[in-house]
Amino acid sequence: LESVSHCHQNSVVHRDLKPENLLLASKAKGAAVKLADFGLAIEVQGEQQAWYGFAGTPGYLSPEVLKKDPYGKPVDIWACGVILYILLVGYPP
Repeated sequence: LESVSHCHQNSVVHRDLKPENLLLASKAKGAAVKLADFGLAIEVQGEQQAWYGFAGTPGYLSPEVLKKDPYGKPVDIWACGVILYILLVGYPP
């Protein structure tokens, strides 16, 4: 979540958060997790909710993206929730 927070503080929305884009620096306990694949990332201004482009991986897309409504930073938070669900339960919602 620190990586996502850092992106959002710098006006970047990743738009493709998924387990495959989270990389462990090592297998050691407490190893750093690095966020990868910024190919779909966009820059937004403040709390802008005016992006309409369809981007991301099915299964991690927020309702706003699926409905083609304006969206912004919250789409990354939704994807973090999906990832957390997978980590807790072992399979996607």
